[in-house]
Amino acid sequence: MSVDLSTVRHIAKLARVRVEPEQAEALVGELNKILEWVEQLDQLDTTGIAPMTSVVERSQPLREDIVTEEDNSEAILANAPVAAHGFFVVPKVVE
Repeated sequence: MSVDLSTVRHIAKLARVRVEPEQAEALVGELNKILEWVEQLDQLDTTGIAPMTSVVERSQPLREDIVTEEDNSEAILANAPVAAHGFFVVPKVVE
């Protein structure tokens, strides 16, 4: 796959990026080099290799999902300007 001048102009238009004519000529070569590099990666044998999101294998540290505080919703709602039925009352923003 190769990129020509019209493709560079089309990409720039889609990305809403202004590209001067002399810059477009340089971008043709740069984009073609990038695509050649990607084609080299496509030649690698990746059978048996699991997809990964990072080069370092990590897992999220998890903690027990336990209640650490008692229900203090009444104390929290005591600070509300207006509360009703255990909820904050806020002004209507959508009509």
